[in-house]
Amino acid sequence: MGPVRRGLTLALLAALPLPAWADACAAYRPGWDGVPVGALEEALTLMMSPAALFLLITTALAFRLRRQWLTLALCLAWSGLVALVTFVDLPGGSRQEALAQGCIGPPTLFIALAGALCVALVLFTTPKQKGEGEGKG
Repeated sequence: MGPVRRGLTLALLAALPLPAWADACAAYRPGWDGVPVGALEEALTLMMSPAALFLLITTALAFRLRRQWLTLALCLAWSGLVALVTFVDLPGGSRQEALAQGCIGPPTLFIALAGALCVALVLFTTPKQKGEGEGKG
């Protein structure tokens, strides 16, 4: 039983996702050093993408100008970016493999930050009602 068990052990070790066999990681993160990526690092990586940086600058402009139409467009754009990050996969469906290998992290913190920015924009640009804050009576 020794050689059979040894062969099964080697086959099991060959099937484990390791950085040496990280084909999905070569597609998602070519410069990955083998350290598993957490939610914070993934959120920072996604926020530093060109699309997210453009949306962050435009969000700051929307806060400054307090325009509702700009807020609507930005909320739609943030939603589109979140959808791209979560639903669009590379050809071959390697996103789950890259998550299992650790070269990309869960995008939950990025999704929460984008949602919080949209909620803050909507609340900040909502027009104030006349007579709000005045005592009635």
